[in-house]
Amino acid sequence: MFPGGSGSGAVSSRGHLHYRGPVAVIAVVNQKGGVGKTTVALGLASAISHAGRRVAVVDLDPQANATSGLAVWDAPTSVDDALAAERAGAVAEVLVPSGWEVSGAPPDVAASTPQLAQREPQLATDPVGAQDRLRVAMDGLDHDVVIIDCPPSLGLLTVNGLFAADEALVVTEPSAWASDGVAQVTRTIERISARRPQPLRLAGIVVNRLGRTRDARYWRDQLVDEHGDAVVGSIAMRAAVAEAAAQSLPIHGLGNRAGAAEAAAEFDAIAAALSLVVAGAAGTPATGGVTGGTAGKVSTSG
Repeated sequence: MFPGGSGSGAVSSRGHLHYRGPVAVIAVVNQKGGVGKTTVALGLASAISHAGRRVAVVDLDPQANATSGLAVWDAPTSVDDALAAERAGAVAEVLVPSGWEVSGAPPDVAASTPQLAQREPQLATDPVGAQDRLRVAMDGLDHDVVIIDCPPSLGLLTVNGLFAADEALVVTEPSAWASDGVAQVTRTIERISARRPQPLRLAGIVVNRLGRTRDARYWRDQLVDEHGDAVVGSIAMRAAVAEAAAQSLPIHGLGNRAGAAEAAAEFDAIAAALSLVVAGAAGTPATGGVTGGTAGKVSTSG
């Protein structure tokens, strides 16, 4: 089920998304909290579902914001149960449907729980499976795309998410030190890639919460200058995005709310740039449309 082949330890330039059979797995990461990582994960899940593809969200963050954002409360099972089970296929057993009302199949979710915070020190005592327990547990998933929402840290839960993924998507915001934070995450990706039989690819960098100020544009441009076309797009700061999260609704389900269509189009364009949807499907832009970056191949230097 998990990708075969060989590769060097370095983060490779992005060509086509590596599929585990029919499943593409992407981890959404940043070691810093407050950058809207979960907002991007849910926006992509909305775009993928809106395009008619089956998507599952694995919520690895003990804060469980992705779980509540998908309108799931008091789930009978959680991703913590899957990690505790320590067996192949455990994640498929804990999936529950989200509460989103969408035109296609609603996303499934491996729900999080605050108890997941206690799992990390327990993983540290496992001399064999500390790093890849999630990878084993995800065996057997048959969705088109799996999104892993990692916690805002570089601990063992995030390491498990990166070991389970084909690619890592880094989310940041246009602020001072943002490039340093991105560099720290990419170094972690490189280190994990070197310890896997197949390379972990950098899917790209998304600049979230892009405001209209001169400072925001300056720091966004600094990220583009530093990382080139690895910056696959930006999500503008809009009230509609915050409203979707607050109401546990998909961004594509806000109807005529001001800014909702523009925000949905930005997520559609990034999903297309990452090859998670087919360009032009269900309203996805057929060309371009990504603000503040180059949609297409992601290249890395060094």
